[in-house]
Amino acid sequence: MKNQQQPLADLIRPESLSDLIGQDHLIGDAGILSLISESKNIPSMILWGPPGVGKTTIAKSLAKISDAEFVALSAINSGVAEVRKVIEHAARLAHNNRQAELVEAPAKSGKTLLMIDEIHHFNKTQQDLFLPAIEDGTITLIGTTTENPSFQLNAALLSRCKVVTLKMLDEVALAKILKRAEKVLKKELPLTEDGREALIDLACGDARYLLNVCEILFSLATKEKISSEKLLKIISKRAAHFDKKGDFHFNLISAFHKSLRGSDVDAALYYLARMLEAKEDPYYILRRLARFATEDIGLADPNALLQVMAAKENYDFLGSPEGDYALSHATIYCATSPKSNASYLAHKAAISEASRTSHLLPPKNILNAPTKMMKEQGFGDGYIYDHDTPDCFSGQEFFPAELSRQKFYEPNERGFERDLQKRLKYWSELRKKLR
Repeated sequence: MKNQQQPLADLIRPESLSDLIGQDHLIGDAGILSLISESKNIPSMILWGPPGVGKTTIAKSLAKISDAEFVALSAINSGVAEVRKVIEHAARLAHNNRQAELVEAPAKSGKTLLMIDEIHHFNKTQQDLFLPAIEDGTITLIGTTTENPSFQLNAALLSRCKVVTLKMLDEVALAKILKRAEKVLKKELPLTEDGREALIDLACGDARYLLNVCEILFSLATKEKISSEKLLKIISKRAAHFDKKGDFHFNLISAFHKSLRGSDVDAALYYLARMLEAKEDPYYILRRLARFATEDIGLADPNALLQVMAAKENYDFLGSPEGDYALSHATIYCATSPKSNASYLAHKAAISEASRTSHLLPPKNILNAPTKMMKEQGFGDGYIYDHDTPDCFSGQEFFPAELSRQKFYEPNERGFERDLQKRLKYWSELRKKLR
C-alpha cells in the first residue's frame, strides 16, 4: 500500500511491467520481458541502461511475478558478508519450502530474487560468489548496471545471466511520467509550457532526477507558474540535495550543448574538458552528443551521428583515458557541422498528427492482400510498383483518404539538406504532372 509520505519516485513506481514507460521494445507483444513474465520462469539477468530508466522497477516486478522474496543490495555499500547472508537465507527458504511441499501447498514459492544495484562495482572475485547460488537455483540474480557488462562483468557470470538492454527515456516518455506524477498527487506542476519543456530537457532521460525536481516544485508555496529561466535558478539552489554533482551535472551539460549548437568548437571542447575533469560518466556525454547529432544537426550532415556512434565504439574498445580522445573527436565534428533541426521538427509534427488520426486506415491500394477475401475487398488493387515507372516515381497517394496531404519535413539550405530539398521539389513537381 502506497502512501503520500513516500518519495515521489516510489509513489508512482509502476506495479506491473505493462505500466512501465519508455521501454516498449522490452514489454511489447514480442518483448523479452513480456515473454519472461508470461512464462513466470525468471532467469538471472543483467539490466543494462542509463540511470533512471526503470531497472529497479523491472527487478521488483519480476520478483512479484515469480512470487519470490525480493532482496536489494547495493554493490557500492555492500560487501561479501552481506551477500553471503542473503544466499544463506535464500538456501534456508528454499529448503523449508521443499519440506512444506511434502505435506501441503506452500504459501510462497520459496524463491529469492536478489537485486544487486550497480553490480559493476563488485570486482571479479566478488562476482564469482554468485555463481554456485545461480547454478543450483538458490537465487535469481538481477544485476543492474550503467556500464557495459562485457567490460565490467566476468565471463562466467555473464554466461549465466541474460543481458537486457534498456533505452534512455525520450521526451515523450518523460512527459508521460510528469502526467502520471500529477495524476497520482492530484495536482499540476507549477510550470509554464517552456518551464515544463526545460525540466524534461534537463532530466536528460533520467526519470529519477525528473521526479526529484518535481518533489521540489510540488512543495513550493506558489500560485505563479514557473518559467524555464526561473526553474534553472531553483534547481541551481537545490540540485546538490539530489545530485552530488550539482551545478556541474546540469549547468555544464547545458553549456556544452548550447556551445555545440552555436558552432563554437573551442567553447564546446572547454566544457567537455570541464566535464571530464569532474569525472562525469563518458557515456552520459556520448548520449548527449548522439541526441545533438539527431536534433540539432540532423540530415544537414548525416555523418554526424555516425561519428558519434563510432566515438562510442572507440570508447567501448579503449576505455579511459585513450578513449577520451574520441569524445573530443565527436565534439569537434558536431560543433563544426552545418546545423538543422528540420528532422527533429518533422518527427514531432508527424507524432502529433499520428496521435490525432490514429484511427484512419491507409489507402487499400498500398496494403497487402494475403487472402482471397482481402483481394475481393480491394486490398492491393491499383498499386503501382514505382520501379516500373519511367522516373521510379508513381506519384500515387500514400496518406489515408480522409487526411489531406501533409508536409512534415522541410529541409533548409544547409549542408546535405540542400540536396534533399532539391529532391523533394523534383518529386513534388512530378506528382503534380502525374495527377
